[in-house]
Amino acid sequence: MPTALVTGATAGIGRAYSRRLAAEGHDMVLVARDAERLEELADRLQTRHNVRVEVLAADLSDAAQRAAVAKRLADPAKPVDVLINNAGFGTNGAFWDLTPDVLQRQLDVNVAAVLELTHAAVGAMRERGRGDVVNVASVAGFFTVSGSTYAATKAYVIALSEGLATSLTGTGVRVMALCPGFTQTEFHERAGLEMSKLPRAFWLQADQVVHESLADLRAGKPVSVPGAQYKALVAVGRLLPKKLQRMVVTRTVPGRT
Repeated sequence: MPTALVTGATAGIGRAYSRRLAAEGHDMVLVARDAERLEELADRLQTRHNVRVEVLAADLSDAAQRAAVAKRLADPAKPVDVLINNAGFGTNGAFWDLTPDVLQRQLDVNVAAVLELTHAAVGAMRERGRGDVVNVASVAGFFTVSGSTYAATKAYVIALSEGLATSLTGTGVRVMALCPGFTQTEFHERAGLEMSKLPRAFWLQADQVVHESLADLRAGKPVSVPGAQYKALVAVGRLLPKKLQRMVVTRTVPGRT
């Protein structure tokens, strides 16, 4: 059986990926901070889908714990065929009001972990001549969002993934940036963002995001933007001058910091 490793596996998009890939017959390596929730999900997947599930409790803001996950990805005796870099977090507050420690932890999880784990996975996958990496970014990564370090981290993930997708052409290894819009998960609540005023039409479901992203990955696309509304937003946004783009985002996007 192929094996998939998912970070941030216990909630939201990561949990949806874990359910979907296990249902497709992948053995799973589940990575998250909460050991109890990891065990609960592992038991559920093993019982429902008859797959092997390994749990790896790790805080990806910690260098040593990131290294442990990277070591698991690079282990030739237990190859990982699919990596889903899903772990990440946002913040609520202006850049100057947030502490350097919080900003550094966000950078470590949203950027350093994606870089380190992708590097470990791609090295092993190139040697085998096959493998898939999905780096979860955000529609926010396409826009200059006022004061948003989150958007800045996701812009990095998009650029890294697109560049790797191009350079790995013909190797059998695929890398894709997933760029969802607002998705019904725990993400916004954890970040302390007030989202009650966002129109219902802008909300996506995690299962929908995963379904569309896997179809795009298997079609060889370097970037996936689930949902017709967000495809249109990104397409139009790329045509707008930066000054106008900043004005529109600042006035219309809730929780933009």
